[in-house]
Amino acid sequence: MKWDLSRRWLLRVLSGGSVIARALRAQAIDQQNPPTDDRLKLPDNNDDQRLPDGRSQKNAIAKQQHEQALKDANQLCDVAGELRDELRKAGDFVVPVSAVKKTEEIEKIAKRIRGRLRY
Repeated sequence: MKWDLSRRWLLRVLSGGSVIARALRAQAIDQQNPPTDDRLKLPDNNDDQRLPDGRSQKNAIAKQQHEQALKDANQLCDVAGELRDELRKAGDFVVPVSAVKKTEEIEKIAKRIRGRLRY
């Protein structure tokens, strides 16, 4: 049993040593062959398409998404204000069904805004 453990240990040490040796060889090769200009260049993003009026398609989409997010945020504020007013009118122990529907609408708008801002 003791011999099995020492063999396992020896195999692990030897396999670890071979990994280190490979890494050292790869480092030596990289030092011998410095990167060329081709490897240092960043990829070109010339795939940005242009609209007929010359604007960047990506910029136009981003602007449209931003404007829509602002409209949704204004709508969210309006619905939240309506919910606040309904809850004030309802009283202490009563929750109107319309208030619950407003909370669902608020959730939908918030998810739409979050999704638009993430991408």
